[in-house]
Amino acid sequence: MYLSNRVRELRARYDWTQSDLGEKVGVTRQTIASIEKGDYVPSLLLGLQICHVFKLRMEDVFELKRGADEE
Repeated sequence: MYLSNRVRELRARYDWTQSDLGEKVGVTRQTIASIEKGDYVPSLLLGLQICHVFKLRMEDVFELKRGADEE
């Protein structure tokens, strides 16, 4: 299973750079880039902070998905 997210899409909707979002939630631009690419799974606290700045629920930003080899 893996965690997909809509962070890039939502950030673009607000016209924020990765650095802008990083500053709002207290992480670096590189962390936001890694989350967007799916290379880094944020902590629960960071995930909630991201949802808070977008004014959305966790399930509206993040989704647990099954891999192609999982049934």
